[in-house]
Amino acid sequence: MADIDVLIRNGKVVDGSGNPWFIGDVAISGDRILDITPPGMIPAENAREVVDATGMVVCPGFIDIQSHSILPLMADGRCLSKITQGVTTEIMGEAWTPAPAGGRFIDPLANAFFPMDVGDWADRAPGWTRFRHWFEALTERGVSPNVGSFLGGGTLWQYAKGMDMGPASADELETMRRVMAEAMEDGAFGVSFALIYPPDTFASTDEIVEVCKVVARYGGVYITHMRSESAGLLDGLAEALEIGRRSGAPVEIYHLKASGRDNWHLMPATIARIEAARAEGLDVTADMYPYTASGTGLASVLPPWAAAGGKFYENLRDPEMRAKIKAEALNPSGGWEAQVDSAGAENVMPVGFAKPENQQYVGKRLSEIAEMRGQDWVDAAMDLLASEGQRIFTIYFKMSEDNLKLQLKQPWVKISTDAGGLDPAWATIQGPTHPRAYGTYPRVLGKYVREEKVIPLEDAIRKMTSSVADRLGLRDRGLLRAGMFADVVVFDPETIGDRATFEEPHQLSVGVRDVWVNGTRVLQDGEHTGAMPGRFVAPWRRA
Repeated sequence: MADIDVLIRNGKVVDGSGNPWFIGDVAISGDRILDITPPGMIPAENAREVVDATGMVVCPGFIDIQSHSILPLMADGRCLSKITQGVTTEIMGEAWTPAPAGGRFIDPLANAFFPMDVGDWADRAPGWTRFRHWFEALTERGVSPNVGSFLGGGTLWQYAKGMDMGPASADELETMRRVMAEAMEDGAFGVSFALIYPPDTFASTDEIVEVCKVVARYGGVYITHMRSESAGLLDGLAEALEIGRRSGAPVEIYHLKASGRDNWHLMPATIARIEAARAEGLDVTADMYPYTASGTGLASVLPPWAAAGGKFYENLRDPEMRAKIKAEALNPSGGWEAQVDSAGAENVMPVGFAKPENQQYVGKRLSEIAEMRGQDWVDAAMDLLASEGQRIFTIYFKMSEDNLKLQLKQPWVKISTDAGGLDPAWATIQGPTHPRAYGTYPRVLGKYVREEKVIPLEDAIRKMTSSVADRLGLRDRGLLRAGMFADVVVFDPETIGDRATFEEPHQLSVGVRDVWVNGTRVLQDGEHTGAMPGRFVAPWRRA
């Protein structure tokens, strides 16, 4: 038998396909899975290292289709909170990517808010004229997980048009098509538009269709944070489906949800419409995280046009513009996701304050903050945003537990984090964050599989592995099969669980014992080894 570097013995093998578990041995040679056999078929003396997995689940590494680890990976590379969950591949790109050069370097999405030092990356970024350049730089320095990305739609818009509103000219649209084609050739999985954030929200349906025609030509995917997830949820879904039909690109819906109590009843209809679209032959699927609160910037309580021309903070300080913004926030005219209108100020909890004078507001609801300041919620929000000069990461308590369980049961739903890979040691600088950064996958496996039995173990792991790999065209990952890359996780099904909470989010999950990425162990007995074996991953057509 060929050389065996690692022999994982007597584990409960869940291969990622959805098939029932079986007791078996997994052999790793180099960066690949060499064989999977019934227990005892491979002599232990044939292996350089033998790992006893008795009582443990052995499964493929988890693939996070909605990661915000761009800046954390630049700062550290270890991706600790993800590796300890069993994540071996990070797929990034919601709205923003640091390349190709032309857009802002700092991530405009506050759910990726990351105040840590990222060294000289910002100085190097102007030289990243092609999409692939930032991955080449990242993997050359070293990262623990595999990394891949969609092209951020906001980056694409900024490259061609800056932060300006209004229709793209013929030349600007042609620039978008060209840059999109180059990104696909460089290994992008497709394009991602987050349609509640500027400048993505400035793009029309027709313009997105034109970009997605290029994506479809290369076999890529249109992935979207829809224009509405609350009262306009069905309209947002209709637009996503229209883009798929007209462009020919498969559609993936980020973090499926019905946001706001008054809109919870829309989820069954949303599921029914996705089922109907699939029945007619439209390739549409979705992903989700297992929490009833979302996380994004406090800036999202204000209309997106407040950021037009890149003048968001300037507009907050201008009395005339401020009055217009306030009027729209209090009485939304439609066409944007008015967060307070759907949630109520009492369900909005800003936590991402950077300045010392604002730390008193961490963890308090916007309604409480407004009362403390003797203001209405709009003025309080605008003043704090102007004071901070950043979008202020905020938790929005808006979703239904019943809907969450209903979504988990859908065969076309995957698991994702919508978060970056963090380290508890950063807590004092990072400040509070969403617990999904630390607990997403163990929460599903502990709470919704073991404790509440919402879905079976095999289906949960399929939603974290092969289902994601198949959507992305990663034909050599996501399954335990001979010849596949050795991204492997060993976890204890009796103890796996999340520990991060909204009150104390910087807590690593428990139960994941060992993790290999490309055959190299990055987690051993729950401790990060410091190894950086991650690689750039791309769809099989362009790998």
